[in-house]
Amino acid sequence: MTAEQGQQVDYSDLKVRAFQRRDQEVVSRLYNVGLLAGQIASNDTGADIDNIQEAYFDDETSHFWVAEVDGQVLGMIGVAREREHTAEIRRLRVEKDHQDTPIAAQLIETALAHCKHHGYLKIVLDTHFDPDAVVDLFDRFGFQHTRTKPSAGKELLEFYLDLYRSPKKETDK
Repeated sequence: MTAEQGQQVDYSDLKVRAFQRRDQEVVSRLYNVGLLAGQIASNDTGADIDNIQEAYFDDETSHFWVAEVDGQVLGMIGVAREREHTAEIRRLRVEKDHQDTPIAAQLIETALAHCKHHGYLKIVLDTHFDPDAVVDLFDRFGFQHTRTKPSAGKELLEFYLDLYRSPKKETDK
């Protein structure tokens, strides 16, 4: 059931739920497909993907979710504690044929609600995705693009969000 196969996908059935062990294979595949040039970055071991239970569920302030439509996992996201009041959004991935859909936004909304519930004040994330593809999405949630630096032949974009400040309104931009 992919958009590419010409079938209409009903995203009103989109559900974001906690990762379950049965999701491991698809989560591993999504992670590997999203690697920059097929390589794990020098600052990333990828160990959390092999040990999701320990990495995201042993501490209640961390968590990992998958997004599914009609029972098929099409995306994922994780939140991990970085420092006392700072969380990192990690592993945001959406199946290629479903990237221009509500899936990524729903995953981010879920992660932000979790961060607010657990009292985080700041959220950080980085991505290698094309700036045109992600800046608008992150900006919609109030993330600030802090810097861009070269990494493995592509640009690494870093973002942060202060949860104690309200996001800019359209009229404030």
